[in-house]
Amino acid sequence: MTSRKFFVGGNWKLNGDKKSIEELANTLNNAKLNPDTEVVCGAPSIYLDYARSKLNPNIDVAAQNCYKVAKGAFTGEISPAMIKDCGIKWVILGHSERRHVFGESDEVTLCFNAKKMYILSPLQQQIQISSTIQISDLCCYIYIYIYIYKNNLWSKCHCLWSTISGSVTGGTCKELASQKDVDGFLVGGASLKPEFIEIINAKA
Repeated sequence: MTSRKFFVGGNWKLNGDKKSIEELANTLNNAKLNPDTEVVCGAPSIYLDYARSKLNPNIDVAAQNCYKVAKGAFTGEISPAMIKDCGIKWVILGHSERRHVFGESDEVTLCFNAKKMYILSPLQQQIQISSTIQISDLCCYIYIYIYIYKNNLWSKCHCLWSTISGSVTGGTCKELASQKDVDGFLVGGASLKPEFIEIINAKA
């Protein structure tokens, strides 16, 4: 397996406003962050542009979900094309809260050109991603495992990151980061607090 950066993603979920996002961005921008760690913050869709404008370029922004088509009569949805148009290159798909609260299935269909769209799939099980595009076109980092539907067959795509989501805190991150085969974290509430810096620097 090729070497890759340690990954730390912060899922803000349904939290934040312009004031708190600016405060958090200032905290992160002024902190000394491990340059060998890939940092991504998952902002609510209405604040994607704002978060991107406030965070330094070395901190990426992710959408928390998206629909499978570029446009159409799908009230309330956002598309990969819209996300990319905002300068965002990450999206979280298949989060357990989308499945448990909103009844979404484990199969996520991506029928769009996903070049340079990086996909985070924080499932504790394997997620099936049905795609009309070539695997080589995905050009993405993928969290946990996925299956690609191609030529009427499910084929396993290489797991590039093995990450931990859940109760990762400033107090537990260093011990967890030292575990074998742990390549990063996807954290929730802790990403809204100053301790997120400790988590980002867990491998420092």
